[in-house]
Amino acid sequence: MPRLDTGDTAPDFTLPTADGGEVSLATLRAEAEKGVIVYFYPAASTPGCTTEACDFRDSLASLTSAGYAVVGVSPDAVDKLAKFADDESLSFPLASDASHEVLEAYGAWGEKTNYGKTSVGVIRSTVVVDPGGKVAEAQYNVKATGHVGRLRSKLGVG
Repeated sequence: MPRLDTGDTAPDFTLPTADGGEVSLATLRAEAEKGVIVYFYPAASTPGCTTEACDFRDSLASLTSAGYAVVGVSPDAVDKLAKFADDESLSFPLASDASHEVLEAYGAWGEKTNYGKTSVGVIRSTVVVDPGGKVAEAQYNVKATGHVGRLRSKLGVG
């Protein structure tokens, strides 16, 4: 799937969430002064995804005070996301994209190599969408550890 670049229009989406509701990019954009951080991760409750989610959780106050909203997207079922959110005290939306439509639209689904083995699945990625719906930042194949800190630096969030 093609990846998004800075300046591209971010595909809009509405997905079911861990809390039984739904989240839409349009609503988050309207509520966030500077933009929405949409991060895509392979599987809830796995070591790397837990590290990344907890880093977002621990940085959430500084990100929101700087004008950003955060949403995590994975192909996991809503009930698995609910358990993950509860186990890790995650207070930002976790969205289920079981059909991979949003993952594919964002270029976060495709062939990847892990430990020398090629497979098809979620490519750990983060896309920052500005309030006007344009891609402000797109990062693919990010490492879970330290990613949020690097993103905060890039966005100028202390």
